[in-house]
Amino acid sequence: MAKGKGARLTIILDCTEAPGTSRYSTKKNRRNTPGRLEVKKYNSKLRKHTLHRETK
Repeated sequence: MAKGKGARLTIILDCTEAPGTSRYSTKKNRRNTPGRLEVKKYNSKLRKHTLHRETK
């Protein structure tokens, strides 16, 4: 049986130091983390780990 609209959303994480150079897609549970997600991920263009923030 198919369930209704769930708690999981697919989101895009964009680099804050150089926007548009590095993007990641992931899923988050909107009930556990209602705010914007911020994660340190690797930016291959800058060759270092940078802060990636959830976009709209």
